[in-house]
Amino acid sequence: MSDPPLKTPVTGVKSEAGPSPKREARLRKNPQAFGFWQRVQILLASWVGYLAVLLIGRSLRWEVHGWEDWEAATKMGKGLIYTFWHREIFSACWFWRKRGIVVMTSRNFDGEYIARIIQMHGYGAARGSSTRGASQALTEMIECLANGRDAAFTIDGPRGPRYVAKRGSVMLSKATGAAIVCFHVALRRAYIFPRTWDLTQFPYPFSQAAVFIAPPIVVAPQAGEDEQASKLQQVQAALDDLRRQGEEWAARGSKSQKRNSKIEIRKSEKKT
Repeated sequence: MSDPPLKTPVTGVKSEAGPSPKREARLRKNPQAFGFWQRVQILLASWVGYLAVLLIGRSLRWEVHGWEDWEAATKMGKGLIYTFWHREIFSACWFWRKRGIVVMTSRNFDGEYIARIIQMHGYGAARGSSTRGASQALTEMIECLANGRDAAFTIDGPRGPRYVAKRGSVMLSKATGAAIVCFHVALRRAYIFPRTWDLTQFPYPFSQAAVFIAPPIVVAPQAGEDEQASKLQQVQAALDDLRRQGEEWAARGSKSQKRNSKIEIRKSEKKT
C-alpha cells in the first residue's frame, strides 16, 4: 500500500521532502590530491551528473511504502542513519534531496565527483570509506548527528561485494543512538550498467519508482560484539526483504504493461 507523498518546502507541491533544515556541522575537504586532467574530468562529471539527476529525477513518478516506519524513526529524536545499496544512489539522491543528509563518500576519483554531485543536491560529504579514512569520516558523522543532521551509508560500498552490508551504520548507531532506516528504491524502467560491480541503475525518464522503508533499527550504546553482529544481521535481513518487495513490485508492473500491450494489439486488429 503506497503512502501519500509529502509536501516539499521548495516547490509547494507534493513530493518527498521532510523535516526542517539542519544546523551546520564541520565537514573536512577531501585530502586526496588530483592532477590537472583529473580535476577537469571531475568538474565535467559533477555538472553532468547534477543535471542528469535533476532532469530525470523530476520526471520520475514515485510511490512510497512504509512511510510510517520513517515517521516512527523520526519520533525517536536521535537522528536517522539512512542505509541502502550502492546501485540505487542515482534515484536515492533525488528522493532524499535538500535534507542536509551527510553521506560517507570515498576519497578516490569516483568518490570525489559523486560527492560533488550530491552536495549540489543538498547533501554533505564525509570523506572516507571502509578501506580508507573510515575513522575520520565516522567521527565527522557522529558530530553531524549531534548537531541535528542525519547521515547515510551506501552500505555495500565502495566496491562490494554487492548486497553485503558492512558495519558502518551499526557502529554509528551504537555511538549516537540514532535509528538505522533501511530503504530500497525500485524502478520499473532503468538501464543497468553491466560492467559495474554493483550493477548501477540509471532510471529512464518518466519511469515509475517506488521507495520501500523498513522499521527502524537501534543499537544500544553498551552493545557488545555479539549484539552488534546481531544488529548487522537485522540490517542485512531488512535490506534483503526490501529488495524482494521491490522486485515483486517491478514485476507486477511489467505484467501489467504486457497485458495492456496485448489489449491494444487486439483493439487495433479489430479495427482492421
